[in-house]
Amino acid sequence: MARAIAWRAQLVPAPDVFSRLKPYYELTRPRVLALVLLTAPPVYFADGAPVPRAWHTLVVLAAIWLLGGACSAFNAYLERDSDKLMARTRDRPLPSGRLAPRAALCFAFATAAVSLALLFVFGSALAAALGLATLVHYVVIYTWLLKRRSSWNIVIGGAAGAAAPLIADAALDGNLRPLSLFLFGIICLWTPAHFWSIALYRKAEYAAAKIPMLPAVVGDQATRWRMLAYNVVLLVVSLGPVVSGDLGMTYAVLASLSGVAFIAWTIRAVVRADEAGDRSLFVWSLFYLLIVCVAAPLDFVVRQFVGGS
Repeated sequence: MARAIAWRAQLVPAPDVFSRLKPYYELTRPRVLALVLLTAPPVYFADGAPVPRAWHTLVVLAAIWLLGGACSAFNAYLERDSDKLMARTRDRPLPSGRLAPRAALCFAFATAAVSLALLFVFGSALAAALGLATLVHYVVIYTWLLKRRSSWNIVIGGAAGAAAPLIADAALDGNLRPLSLFLFGIICLWTPAHFWSIALYRKAEYAAAKIPMLPAVVGDQATRWRMLAYNVVLLVVSLGPVVSGDLGMTYAVLASLSGVAFIAWTIRAVVRADEAGDRSLFVWSLFYLLIVCVAAPLDFVVRQFVGGS
């Protein structure tokens, strides 16, 4: 019997390699990275932009993914104690104890190094410099200096999350075109409504973690009015690529309709002044960003079809 038990024990497989890697994957916050990667490809459809090779596009997107993962890993390391205090973050790898802080920090440095090397070798010096600036801005300025000290943390920190179009554009030929600059502005202006809506319906959690999000400082309704102001400006800036000639009427129609809808959802949140309105606005913010980013390649296809006809 003892031999049979020992023999069966030998048949039990070692911990699966994927289960070991899963905490590192979660450390990158893949859902956030999906949004970041969504904002990079539209720059390839700017009028006059060089046509990228498929392998080059994949390498650049991989580098941006690694850079975003490094930012998230550094953020997780620095905020591992406060993450234990919030329901939405306490199950992350570090506060849950599934990953050691030192391992997370090594992962952050490694992914950052690989990302910057890829951007420099396969992109350009400007792309690598923008990547480094993004990393410093997110980790040092936003996470370390501002997040626990200023209610405008997400407005200033949003610049890091908006850098993907600039990096992707610079990686093409070392230049920045108007479309990437407008996309950067669009994402920066989109950020407040997206994150403040979360801060509204999770206000108690942010307060417990001692993170001074805007609703806790100026009040809920004042925050909603500020979101509305940002979204009005966002609608105007979102039409910039049409004025610059990078995109055409298909993009203009989609950006206008989605922008007006975003404003309408924000007005609805102001009128309702409740958690349901704030949650609904958060969900629509995701749809808005998706529509605007998809509008660029769709506009390119329509222009090619019309031009070819």
